[in-house]
Amino acid sequence: MGATAPVSHVITSRPVAIRIDDHNGAVPRISQFYGIVITMYFYDHQPPHFHAQYAEHHAVIAIDDHAVIAGELPGTALRLVLEWAALHHHELATDWDRVLNGTSPEPIPPLP
Repeated sequence: MGATAPVSHVITSRPVAIRIDDHNGAVPRISQFYGIVITMYFYDHQPPHFHAQYAEHHAVIAIDDHAVIAGELPGTALRLVLEWAALHHHELATDWDRVLNGTSPEPIPPLP
């Protein structure tokens, strides 16, 4: 990934907390690629979203429009996450419904 400055596209004027508590100690990992880990939390808040972690960077990404709700990722990592999200929009929406009801999500293939 090169040394790219972090990119943050916060679309809300109100503060949004990045949720760090989990369901019985489990944080479902949806996918992993190029050092990026994608997770969803059980019973999480609206809007539908997923979490992307790259090294010490963390972002919350909306499933519907792929906007960064909170946090930041370096430019290259963000571009990879957004490309992956566009390819797997339907699977992300299905997994969101599952974790919202406390059911384990299905893994989603990584970027090639």
